[in-house]
Amino acid sequence: MRTIGNILWFLLGGILMGLGWLLAGVIAFITIIGIPWARSCFVIGVFAFFPFGKEAISRNELTLREDLGTGPLGCLGNIVWFVLFGWWLALGHLISAAALILTIIGIPFAIQHIKLAALALSPVGKTVVTIEEASAARQFNASEKISKMRNK
Repeated sequence: MRTIGNILWFLLGGILMGLGWLLAGVIAFITIIGIPWARSCFVIGVFAFFPFGKEAISRNELTLREDLGTGPLGCLGNIVWFVLFGWWLALGHLISAAALILTIIGIPFAIQHIKLAALALSPVGKTVVTIEEASAARQFNASEKISKMRNK
């Protein structure tokens, strides 16, 4: 089912937003100081081409430790990202979602666009994994929290 969803997504507009992410990545890469954002754009661009079966989650949630992108510098990075690229990518996803939600068959695609719009607002500190990996990370985190609460 994921494969069919991804093919339909790609043909019904996913290609345009994926190209938007790649364009943002190229522009960020050209500026030299935007290279860290460019890498994220390319990863999320591939995700925007084929989003079904994948999910963007915080690296902090996945690895259980903070890194450069999940701490205060990541917050600053997200602010810079929002001002330069995030708002127009999010706007593109929201316009696409509004057009798709008008049709019954387009509702699942609209939901994906809304998720991508949220990701477009603050992508620093996030990574793309399969839904199964995200679920396993959340389940592991929950069991770790429970065991810490029991040991108190």
